[in-house]
Amino acid sequence: MKRLFTVFFVGVLVVGAAFFLFRWLVERQNYESTDNAYLKTNQVLITPQVQGTIMQLLMSDNQAVKQGDVLAVIDDRDYQAKLAEAEAHVTEELAHIQRLRADKNTQQSHIASAGASVSAVEAKRQQINQDLQRFNALVARGSAPRQSLDKLQAESKQAAAELIGSQATVSAQQKQMSSFDGDIAEAEARVKQAQAQVTLAKIDLEHTKIIAPFDGVIAHRGVQLGSQVRAGMTLAYLLEVRKIWAEANFKETQLQNMKIGQPVNIHVDAYPDLTFTGKIDSFSPASGSEFSILPPENATGNFTKIVRRVPVKIVFDANTDTALLKSGLSITVKVRVKNP
Repeated sequence: MKRLFTVFFVGVLVVGAAFFLFRWLVERQNYESTDNAYLKTNQVLITPQVQGTIMQLLMSDNQAVKQGDVLAVIDDRDYQAKLAEAEAHVTEELAHIQRLRADKNTQQSHIASAGASVSAVEAKRQQINQDLQRFNALVARGSAPRQSLDKLQAESKQAAAELIGSQATVSAQQKQMSSFDGDIAEAEARVKQAQAQVTLAKIDLEHTKIIAPFDGVIAHRGVQLGSQVRAGMTLAYLLEVRKIWAEANFKETQLQNMKIGQPVNIHVDAYPDLTFTGKIDSFSPASGSEFSILPPENATGNFTKIVRRVPVKIVFDANTDTALLKSGLSITVKVRVKNP
């Protein structure tokens, strides 16, 4: 009886061992798994784009925020003053242009008046020259006194001088008109420059309010009310917790049968009783070592072959409840590479 029990016990052990060996072989052939995997999510640094003092702090650690929520407000008095100064500069330059255009209109009136004067002097000179020709003939016949001819000759010379003076006046005023055009063009360029300064001042003023770029949760806040901040300084982190995925680092020897779209079982260490499902989304274009601060240099020295790991992005199936999941949690993933 004892011998029979021993045989039965050994048989059970053999069958059990065979079962587990068979299961292990099936798992090995049909699945690839790794525990070098973690949960990931989008995260951005909350940083100001202008410097100043934090006057309002509207965020705290672990606080859920919506896209467009104001997270902090920087003292904007200096930026209000800069905007007012820039707007005043625009007003000043526009007024200068108006004065230049008014002066240009006045100058155009002067040119028109001078042109009319030239026409009048020219008509007067022509009339005197006609009278001079007529009196020359009369004096030659003795029908007119010599004094009248001398007077007309003097008047002709005076009219010629007046014409030259009037023409010179018109020419000078036309040159001055050209300078008005140049001055107005320069003033218009200054207006555009001043308007650009207004735009920049408005942007800086808007940047005194620090806005959440997307829905998420605040983490690792490192600023307090009244703190002095500068552009680019990290105030906190914002994590997009609704968009979480897994990143698994598979050995290069495991990748042969892995393809995008293959189903994946995901086990989170923090919740051992739960199993999540997903699929392979994409493969990294290089092994993880290529992105390290000091990438390996195998061209010199002694070479020791090390199996590389390639990051694989895994996304959860649609409608999966990921509310419990946190970025950075350790996980184990199992990819079905063949149907059993």
